[in-house]
Amino acid sequence: MTPVCILSAWDQYEKELRAFLLTRITDPHEADDVLQELFLKLVLQGDTFCEVQNPRAWLFRVARNYLADRFRTAKTFIDLDPDMPHERAEKPPVVQLEGCLIRNLAHLSEEDRNVIEQCDLQGQLQERYAEQSGLTLSAVKSRLLRARQRLRKEIVVNCQVRFDENGQVCCHEPR
Repeated sequence: MTPVCILSAWDQYEKELRAFLLTRITDPHEADDVLQELFLKLVLQGDTFCEVQNPRAWLFRVARNYLADRFRTAKTFIDLDPDMPHERAEKPPVVQLEGCLIRNLAHLSEEDRNVIEQCDLQGQLQERYAEQSGLTLSAVKSRLLRARQRLRKEIVVNCQVRFDENGQVCCHEPR
Protein backbone atom coordinates (compact mmCIF):
# COMPACT_ATOMS: atom_id res chain seq x y z
CA MET A 1 0.00 0.00 0.00
CA THR A 2 1.36 3.40 -1.01
CA PRO A 3 1.66 5.89 1.86
CA VAL A 4 -0.64 8.91 1.66
CA CYS A 5 2.30 11.35 1.77
CA ILE A 6 3.63 9.89 -1.51
CA LEU A 7 0.30 10.24 -3.32
CA SER A 8 -0.18 13.70 -1.90
CA ALA A 9 3.28 14.87 -3.02
CA TRP A 10 2.79 13.32 -6.45
CA ASP A 11 -0.58 15.01 -6.94
CA GLN A 12 0.91 18.31 -5.86
CA TYR A 13 4.12 18.27 -7.98
CA GLU A 14 3.47 15.99 -10.99
CA LYS A 15 2.49 18.79 -13.40
CA GLU A 16 5.41 20.95 -12.33
CA LEU A 17 7.81 18.01 -12.72
CA ARG A 18 6.44 17.25 -16.19
CA ALA A 19 6.90 20.90 -17.24
CA PHE A 20 10.47 20.76 -15.88
CA LEU A 21 11.17 17.57 -17.85
CA LEU A 22 9.75 19.04 -21.05
CA THR A 23 12.28 21.87 -20.85
CA ARG A 24 15.04 19.26 -21.02
CA ILE A 25 13.44 16.52 -23.12
CA THR A 26 11.70 17.59 -26.31
CA ASP A 27 9.66 14.41 -26.82
CA PRO A 28 6.53 14.46 -24.56
CA HIS A 29 6.30 10.64 -24.58
CA GLU A 30 9.88 10.38 -23.40
CA ALA A 31 9.16 12.95 -20.68
CA ASP A 32 6.20 10.82 -19.54
CA ASP A 33 8.48 7.76 -19.40
CA VAL A 34 10.90 9.65 -17.18
CA LEU A 35 7.98 10.81 -15.04
CA GLN A 36 6.96 7.17 -14.52
CA GLU A 37 10.52 6.29 -13.53
CA LEU A 38 10.48 9.11 -10.98
CA PHE A 39 7.16 7.92 -9.56
CA LEU A 40 8.61 4.42 -9.24
CA LYS A 41 11.62 5.80 -7.35
CA LEU A 42 9.22 7.70 -5.11
CA VAL A 43 7.15 4.60 -4.36
CA LEU A 44 10.29 2.60 -3.62
CA GLN A 45 11.21 5.15 -0.96
CA GLY A 46 8.08 4.15 0.93
CA ASP A 47 7.69 5.54 4.42
CA THR A 48 11.14 7.15 4.38
CA PHE A 49 9.83 9.68 1.85
CA CYS A 50 7.27 10.82 4.41
CA GLU A 51 10.15 11.97 6.62
CA VAL A 52 11.63 14.22 3.92
CA GLN A 53 11.49 17.86 5.02
CA ASN A 54 11.03 19.34 1.52
CA PRO A 55 9.33 16.82 -0.84
CA ARG A 56 9.41 19.21 -3.81
CA ALA A 57 13.18 19.70 -3.55
CA TRP A 58 13.67 15.93 -3.20
CA LEU A 59 11.59 15.21 -6.31
CA PHE A 60 13.41 17.79 -8.43
CA ARG A 61 16.83 16.65 -7.20
CA VAL A 62 15.97 13.05 -8.14
CA ALA A 63 14.69 14.26 -11.54
CA ARG A 64 17.90 16.23 -12.24
CA ASN A 65 20.09 13.30 -11.18
CA TYR A 66 18.06 10.88 -13.30
CA LEU A 67 18.39 13.13 -16.36
CA ALA A 68 22.11 13.58 -15.80
CA ASP A 69 22.60 9.81 -15.58
CA ARG A 70 20.46 9.25 -18.63
CA PHE A 71 22.30 11.81 -20.75
CA ARG A 72 25.69 10.60 -19.54
CA THR A 73 25.01 7.01 -20.52
CA ALA A 74 23.14 7.80 -23.73
CA LYS A 75 25.00 6.68 -26.82
CA THR A 76 24.38 8.83 -29.86
CA PHE A 77 25.21 7.29 -33.20
CA ILE A 78 25.00 8.87 -36.60
CA ASP A 79 24.47 6.63 -39.60
CA LEU A 80 27.14 7.20 -42.20
CA ASP A 81 26.32 7.26 -45.86
CA PRO A 82 27.56 3.91 -47.23
CA ASP A 83 28.47 5.57 -50.53
CA MET A 84 30.71 8.07 -48.77
CA PRO A 85 34.39 7.34 -49.47
CA HIS A 86 36.54 6.53 -46.46
CA GLU A 87 39.27 9.04 -45.80
CA ARG A 88 42.65 7.77 -44.81
CA ALA A 89 44.56 9.78 -42.28
CA GLU A 90 47.57 11.03 -44.18
CA LYS A 91 50.86 11.33 -42.36
CA PRO A 92 52.28 14.84 -42.03
CA PRO A 93 54.80 15.63 -44.80
CA VAL A 94 57.75 15.64 -42.41
CA VAL A 95 56.90 12.08 -41.31
CA GLN A 96 56.61 11.00 -44.95
CA LEU A 97 60.23 12.08 -45.39
CA GLU A 98 61.52 9.18 -43.29
CA GLY A 99 62.43 7.03 -46.29
CA CYS A 100 64.07 9.98 -48.00
CA LEU A 101 66.09 10.73 -44.87
CA ILE A 102 67.42 7.19 -44.64
CA ARG A 103 68.35 7.09 -48.36
CA ASN A 104 70.14 10.43 -48.12
CA LEU A 105 72.09 9.53 -45.00
CA ALA A 106 74.04 7.17 -47.24
CA HIS A 107 75.21 10.18 -49.31
CA LEU A 108 76.94 11.74 -46.29
CA SER A 109 80.46 11.08 -45.10
CA GLU A 110 80.84 8.40 -42.45
CA GLU A 111 81.66 11.08 -39.86
CA ASP A 112 78.47 13.07 -40.63
CA ARG A 113 76.30 9.97 -40.84
CA ASN A 114 77.62 8.65 -37.53
CA VAL A 115 77.01 11.85 -35.53
CA ILE A 116 73.45 12.20 -36.92
CA GLU A 117 72.61 8.53 -36.34
CA GLN A 118 73.94 8.57 -32.78
CA CYS A 119 72.72 11.97 -31.55
CA ASP A 120 69.57 12.58 -33.60
CA LEU A 121 68.20 9.19 -34.54
CA GLN A 122 69.24 7.11 -31.53
CA GLY A 123 68.90 9.92 -28.99
CA GLN A 124 72.39 9.68 -27.53
CA LEU A 125 73.37 12.74 -25.51
CA GLN A 126 75.94 14.95 -27.20
CA GLU A 127 78.08 14.88 -24.04
CA ARG A 128 78.23 11.10 -24.15
CA TYR A 129 79.00 11.09 -27.88
CA ALA A 130 81.84 13.55 -27.20
CA GLU A 131 83.29 11.27 -24.50
CA GLN A 132 83.07 8.16 -26.71
CA SER A 133 84.56 9.93 -29.72
CA GLY A 134 87.33 11.71 -27.81
CA LEU A 135 85.98 15.12 -28.85
CA THR A 136 85.02 18.22 -26.92
CA LEU A 137 81.35 19.03 -26.52
CA SER A 138 81.70 22.16 -28.66
CA ALA A 139 83.35 20.09 -31.42
CA VAL A 140 80.42 17.63 -31.37
CA LYS A 141 77.91 20.48 -31.50
CA SER A 142 79.70 22.02 -34.49
CA ARG A 143 80.06 18.67 -36.25
CA LEU A 144 76.36 17.87 -35.69
CA LEU A 145 75.28 21.29 -36.97
CA ARG A 146 77.36 20.95 -40.16
CA ALA A 147 76.17 17.35 -40.70
CA ARG A 148 72.53 18.42 -40.33
CA GLN A 149 73.06 21.23 -42.84
CA ARG A 150 74.60 18.83 -45.37
CA LEU A 151 71.79 16.30 -44.84
CA ARG A 152 69.20 19.01 -45.30
CA LYS A 153 70.76 20.05 -48.62
CA GLU A 154 70.74 16.43 -49.81
CA ILE A 155 67.10 15.94 -48.82
CA VAL A 156 65.95 19.23 -50.36
CA VAL A 157 67.61 18.39 -53.68
CA ASN A 158 66.91 14.66 -53.87
CA CYS A 159 63.36 14.72 -52.50
CA GLN A 160 62.31 18.11 -53.88
CA VAL A 161 61.27 19.33 -50.42
CA ARG A 162 59.41 22.63 -50.15
CA PHE A 163 58.80 24.64 -47.00
CA ASP A 164 55.88 26.79 -45.87
CA GLU A 165 56.16 30.39 -44.64
CA ASN A 166 57.08 29.12 -41.14
CA GLY A 167 59.97 27.02 -42.40
CA GLN A 168 58.07 23.76 -41.86
CA VAL A 169 58.11 20.97 -44.45
CA CYS A 170 54.92 21.32 -46.45
CA CYS A 171 55.44 18.87 -49.28
CA HIS A 172 57.95 16.80 -51.18
CA GLU A 173 58.24 14.55 -54.19
CA PRO A 174 60.76 11.77 -53.59
CA ARG A 175 62.72 10.65 -56.62
